[in-house]
Amino acid sequence: MAGEGDSEPRKSFKLMGFLDVQSVPCARESVLYGSVGSLVAGLGYFLATSRVRRSCDVAVGGFICTMLGYWFYCRYNLAQQRIRQRMLKEAVRNKILYEGSHLDPARKQTGNERSDS
Repeated sequence: MAGEGDSEPRKSFKLMGFLDVQSVPCARESVLYGSVGSLVAGLGYFLATSRVRRSCDVAVGGFICTMLGYWFYCRYNLAQQRIRQRMLKEAVRNKILYEGSHLDPARKQTGNERSDS
C-alpha cells in the first residue's frame, strides 16, 4: 500500500525560499492563520467600501499583521512551555537524586537524625 514502508524522506516546503514550513515551529499555523486573516480583512473591506485596489492593500496588511501576531504569540507560548519542561525535568532529577537521603526536603527530620549530624 502507498505510504507503508516508504524510506524516502519527506520533502520540505519552503515559503519564499527561506522559511521551511515543516521544520520551523509555529510557521505552518502562522501562514494558515495569516491567509485566513487576509481573506477576512480584504473581503470585509471590499464589502464595506467596494474599492478593489484598497481592499487588496488591506488584505496584504491583514496577512502580515495576523501572521506576525500569531507567530509571536505561538513562539512566546513555546518558550514558556520549554521553560516549564526544563524546570520539571530538573525537579524530577532532584527528586530521584535526593529521595531517601538526609538532603531530601520532603523527609521530616526527627531528634535522632539531628543528633547524628
